[in-house]
Amino acid sequence: MRSVGVEEELLLVGARSGAPLAVSGAVLAAADRSAWQRPGASGPGDHEFEKELQKEQVEFATKPVTEMGELQEEIVRIRGEAARHAASAGAVVAAVATAPLSVQPSLNVGPRYRWMAEQFGLTAQEQLTCGCHVHVSVASDEEGVAVLDRIRPWLAVLTAMSANSPFWQGEDSGYASYRSRVWNRWPSAGPVELFGSADRYHERVRAMIDTGVLRDEGMVYFDARLSATYPTVEVRVADVCLDASTPVLLAALVRGLAETASRDWRDGRPPARVGTGLLRLASWRAGRSGLDGPLLHPETMRETSAEEAVEALYRHVREALKDHGDDERVREGIARLHERGNGARTQRRLHAEGRGLASVVTRCAELTVEA
Repeated sequence: MRSVGVEEELLLVGARSGAPLAVSGAVLAAADRSAWQRPGASGPGDHEFEKELQKEQVEFATKPVTEMGELQEEIVRIRGEAARHAASAGAVVAAVATAPLSVQPSLNVGPRYRWMAEQFGLTAQEQLTCGCHVHVSVASDEEGVAVLDRIRPWLAVLTAMSANSPFWQGEDSGYASYRSRVWNRWPSAGPVELFGSADRYHERVRAMIDTGVLRDEGMVYFDARLSATYPTVEVRVADVCLDASTPVLLAALVRGLAETASRDWRDGRPPARVGTGLLRLASWRAGRSGLDGPLLHPETMRETSAEEAVEALYRHVREALKDHGDDERVREGIARLHERGNGARTQRRLHAEGRGLASVVTRCAELTVEA
C-alpha cells in the first residue's frame, strides 16, 4: 500500500493578542532541548520541526504511514508538541493559512532566504502563508510523472476543501483561500502543462533553474511535483487546515488520486488534455469560493456547485479508496466538511459572532490542538 505523509506550516501568535510573533528560533531551540531528553535521540535537530521563510511560522513533517488513523494520531501529537514548544517562547500555534491581523513578516536568516529576499523583493517579504503538503509514495519517477499528468484537473477541489485563509492584513479578502493567491505570486507556482515522461519533467526543471530566476530545485513550486528528497509525489495546493482531521481526509484523497492515476497509466489510458489556462481559472475559482460558492467541474471545466465538484472527486477515486480501506473515512469526512465547513467558514463565522480578529485567531489556536 502506498505510504503518505503530511507537512504542515503553523502560525506563531500571541496567546491573547493573536498577533504573529517572530519567535521561530526560540521555538526550534525549545524543540532541540526537548530532543536531548528523549531516549535514543541523537541530540538537537532530532525532531519533526524546521524553520520556514518567515520567523512567524514553523513547519513540521509527519513520518510516512499507510494507515490514516495513525496519520491523524501523528498530526495531533506533533501539533501538541508544537504548542508546547511555542509556549516556552511566549506564543501559541494557530493552524490558519494567513495571518488575520496586520503584520510585517520577518525573514529568517541564512544565505538561501537572503537570496530570495534580494531576488523576489516584496513577494518574498509578504509571503507569510501556511500550507499543507501531502506526500504519496511512487515506485519510480516515471510512475510519478504519470501521476502528475493525471491528477492536474482534480487539485483545485483540494484547495476548495482546505480553504482556511479568508483574512489578510486585518481585512476580509473576499477569498476563502487567499493564501493560494499570495502563493501564486511566485514565478514557478501553480498548474503546469503535461510532461509525458520523467525525462521531460527533469528537462523542464533543469531549464527553469538554468534561467537563474530560481535558485534550485526546491524553488520549483508546481501545484504537484516530484519530491527532490523522497520517492514521492508532493501535492502542494492545500491551505493548512484548522481541524486536524481535514489533512487526513486530504491525504486519503491524494493517495486515491495517485493510485487511480497509476492504474490508468498502466492500463494505457491517457491523461485529460486540459489546458494550463483552464486549470489556473479552476484554481482561482477554488480560492475565491472554497466550499461556499461555485467551482469548476474537474471533468468539464464548467461551473458547478462545490458539492458536485467534491462528489465528482470522490467518484473518481472511490475504487482506490475501497481498496485502501479509506472509503468510509472519506465519506464521513466529506459529509462533516459540508456540514461544518472548512477553516474559512469557521473563521468568518467566529468573526460574524462579534469576535474581533484577535479573538478569532486565539480561538483558532485552541481548535488547532483539539484532538
